[in-house]
Amino acid sequence: MRTKIIEMETIEEQIRECRRCELWKTRTNPVVGEGTLTAKVMFIGEAPGYYEDLKGRPFVGKAGKMLDELLRLAGLERSEVYIANVLKCRPPGNRNPKVAEIKACTPFLDAQMEIIEPAVIATLGNFSLGYIFDKFYIKKDKIGKIHGKVFTVSTVPGIKKIVPLYHPAVATYNPGMKEVLVDDFKVLAKCCL
Repeated sequence: MRTKIIEMETIEEQIRECRRCELWKTRTNPVVGEGTLTAKVMFIGEAPGYYEDLKGRPFVGKAGKMLDELLRLAGLERSEVYIANVLKCRPPGNRNPKVAEIKACTPFLDAQMEIIEPAVIATLGNFSLGYIFDKFYIKKDKIGKIHGKVFTVSTVPGIKKIVPLYHPAVATYNPGMKEVLVDDFKVLAKCCL
């Protein structure tokens, strides 16, 4: 465990000093990620939002409250999982991540996944789905068709399950989607047994 802590601290320092894209110029705080380094489940969002940028923590705004509720419904605690984003800095105005930004930032995410070695990766939204599916050579489809499905991949550390989920923010502006998210998190809970 000590080695994992040292490796993650090194990545955190690299992220704080990162100048690989222009986002460092407009950020308040980078959002490295948080949770246990021995997490069985790793959630990967898209990019920090306004509140995440202020606090330097992932999923602390409205979408974060929704994520916490969904975790509880799945029988998980935030302290038992690891939560990160594809981008570590907030895009101005919460715009979508650019291809060059994703390319610049994902080596940090890859390093985090190597340290944590999660058995289950839950993607939250289209950009994380796209990156993870490409990384593990899974054929992509629209999230509306594949959300809540379990994809199994073989990796050097072992078998991983990938579960694409809608971003929790979808339920904050479309309350009808909450039930879809609840059902998908029940699928995720079964992967954790």
